[in-house]
Amino acid sequence: MKRSSRISRRIASPLCAAVVLLVPAVTSASLANADEGSGPLGVTSVAGVSSRSVRVGALFPAGQASSLAGNHHCTASVVHSPNRNLIVTAAHCLDGDGEFVFVPGYRDGKAPYGVWTVKRRFLPDGWKQGQDEDSDVAFGIISYQDGRGIEDLVGGNRFASGTTTGATAVTITGYPSSDEEPVSCTNKPIAHSRTQQRIDCPSLSNGTSGSPWVNGDGQVVGVLGGHEQGGDTDDISYSVVLGSEAAELYRDAAADP
Repeated sequence: MKRSSRISRRIASPLCAAVVLLVPAVTSASLANADEGSGPLGVTSVAGVSSRSVRVGALFPAGQASSLAGNHHCTASVVHSPNRNLIVTAAHCLDGDGEFVFVPGYRDGKAPYGVWTVKRRFLPDGWKQGQDEDSDVAFGIISYQDGRGIEDLVGGNRFASGTTTGATAVTITGYPSSDEEPVSCTNKPIAHSRTQQRIDCPSLSNGTSGSPWVNGDGQVVGVLGGHEQGGDTDDISYSVVLGSEAAELYRDAAADP
C-alpha cells in the first residue's frame, strides 16, 4: 500500500473560493496542454469540487460509517455500468474479511452525497490466488438507496481497458489518509514494464491507493496500485496496465445486479 513516507504539502492562502490551491512540486513543473486544459503538469493541488471530482470518494471500514473523520484508508471512483452501481479501486483496498462503505465527494468529515455500502466485491483470480501485483484492481457493487444507484446521483466515468500507456495525460484524484479533502495531479504516464505503468506526481501518499487515472475523454485508464501496491514513495505512483483480465473482471461486475 502507498506508504506515507513524507507529506510536503504546504498550501498557499486562497485568492478566492473558486481557485485551486497549488502545492509546490518536488521538481519544477512545465506548462503544457493536458486533457483537462492548459496548465502545469506534475503538480499536486487540492481538488476543486466539480462534476468529475465528486465521482471520486474515500473508502472506510463499515464500522466507521457514523464517524468518518480521519478513518478513510483508500480511494475509489464510480464507473459507468448498466446497473449504475459500480466503483473501481485497487484490489488491496477491498481485500480481507471486513466490510466497507464508499463516500463520494467526501470532505472534512462530511458526506455530501451520502454513505454507500459496498455489498459485493470482485477481485481478479491473480490477486486472490497470490496477490499478484499485476492484478491489483477490483470492483465493488454498491447497494441502492431509495431505488437509485450511485451513478444516478454523481455520474460515472467509463472504464477503458486496452489503451496505450502515455497516449494522453491523465488526472489522478485521491484521498491521502492524513487529509480530509482530495488532492489532484495531472501528468503523462510512462511504461514501467509490460504490465505496469507509472506516473510522476508529488505527495500522493498513503490513502491514495485506488485513485482513478482519468483521461480527457472521461475514461479510467489506470487505478493507483500495482507495483509496490502503488509505490513506496509519495512522488512516484503505479497502476496495472488495464488489459484482458481487468476487462473480464469489469464485464462480470457490470453484469451483476
